[in-house]
Amino acid sequence: MTRLYIYNKVVLTVAFGIAIWLFWWLCYPHALSYQEQYQLFLTDFDYLAGRLGVAGGLADYVGEALTQFYYVPCLGAALLALLYVAIQRLMWRLMEHGQGCYPLSFVPPVLLLWLMGDESVLASYAVALTGVMGAAAIAARRQGQSFKREALTSLVAAPLLYWLLGPMAWLYVALSIVRMGWRRSLWLPLWLLGVIVLLHKSVMAQWPLSELLLTRSYYRVPLQMPVLITVIPAVVLIFSMGRWEKTGRRWMAPLGCVIVAALAWLAIGRGFDKEKYELIRQDYLVRQERWDELIERAQRHQVRTAFSSVSVNLALAMKRQLAERMFEFYQSGEDALIMPSIRDLTSDLPSAEAFFRLGLVNSAQRYMFDIQESILNGKRSGRCTQRLAECMIVNGHYAAAAKQLQWLKRSLFYRQWACEAEKLLGRDDLVDAHPQLGRLRKLRFKSDFLFSYPELEKVLGLLFTNNPDNKMALDYFMAQLLLKGEVQQFMQYMPWVQQYGGYKYMPVGYQDAVRCIQTQGGEGGKYGQYVQRMLKSKQQ
Repeated sequence: MTRLYIYNKVVLTVAFGIAIWLFWWLCYPHALSYQEQYQLFLTDFDYLAGRLGVAGGLADYVGEALTQFYYVPCLGAALLALLYVAIQRLMWRLMEHGQGCYPLSFVPPVLLLWLMGDESVLASYAVALTGVMGAAAIAARRQGQSFKREALTSLVAAPLLYWLLGPMAWLYVALSIVRMGWRRSLWLPLWLLGVIVLLHKSVMAQWPLSELLLTRSYYRVPLQMPVLITVIPAVVLIFSMGRWEKTGRRWMAPLGCVIVAALAWLAIGRGFDKEKYELIRQDYLVRQERWDELIERAQRHQVRTAFSSVSVNLALAMKRQLAERMFEFYQSGEDALIMPSIRDLTSDLPSAEAFFRLGLVNSAQRYMFDIQESILNGKRSGRCTQRLAECMIVNGHYAAAAKQLQWLKRSLFYRQWACEAEKLLGRDDLVDAHPQLGRLRKLRFKSDFLFSYPELEKVLGLLFTNNPDNKMALDYFMAQLLLKGEVQQFMQYMPWVQQYGGYKYMPVGYQDAVRCIQTQGGEGGKYGQYVQRMLKSKQQ
């Protein structure tokens, strides 16, 4: 009977780990890519020393080390699944192995799954939770030692865990109070609070005290905190307080399974916002250059935002379908091709990618720089750093590009690319022969100038006249005229499409637009529907 019980526990844990692995790998690889692109983990001692120089630095360092493997979603998902399994097993150990209560040990990792549906939650939170639960489990095994020794251990362990793992050390303090009794250990939280205040007054005065107490290095947005960040440690504490070894197993096992199943359903249904993660997936597909898949998904469902319009239009342009099918998809307005700069860490990404592929290299560099500087926890982005290096190489700014490549060469997954790119520095002949960078060097403007966003169509027109082989610039120019309602200019430049577009026949999208213009909107069509929607929105 005992062997069967142990076997069932192993089966449940392995099945849970496999489910978590498949969930992140097959269902949400774009979420992993989103996390990876907003950091650049460096594999040298200086980077480790810099992380250990602040409170919570070890959790941050290990979390970043784990996140770098998200670059390969299958591998990153497997490592993340191991972390979930570790939390489950530690919860079981802290519950003192109550018979029939094994399913309840899955509650904290399922809640963690729910929490990580928030794209701003960092892997350092799960690392810190695992580390503190592991330290508490080790302390629980030595529970028979004298009170003085326990007190001395907690006296040293609490501030040490705080420095290494961050505010999650409060959970260790709470578990120590449960283990030793609150009458004899009430001094422990006061001791840790005093240590934190002392650190705030001395070496960490640049951080708000509230951040040092609660969310340091766990959440990308400073001074904000989802409720589940505190709920999960509270659940661990409550489950650790129970006397599960005295609980009957007949009714607890099925009840635990029901609770875990309900929480898993809520975690997936409510923790992962469909619209938000569809936008994250679109950005992921743009980064991977999986244009056909992006278009196919947009045919089934498209989020009605400018971000989505820019992403879908870029995919259409890369497949030379923009002129043909543009108005089959949702168009947000004048910003549907390239959005005006919004200084956050996400909004400008598809616009920066469009700029880069059009040949507006300076604008792509400016957008990518703004994105990197907008990462709220101050991390460097591997994706942005790589694109900045490409832009600098195209422009011939080799010394500046070398600085970016030095960062990438100190990483694991960008190192090979950086070493290959380094060979291009100072070699105009190699850059000109490069299939992508050489093309962009031909397409780009040779002189610098400033332009305002409302005149975007003029810049696109100049970009095309600068190099008539840039058919993407022509498609974007004509599309921007239609989006702005500049119908007279659209008709004026139609000969460009006939002469330089390379189409065997006039694209259906342009035919539809011409009919709408000639009948002054009297004949329907997809462009006419877009015009009517824009007129209604202006009236409102």
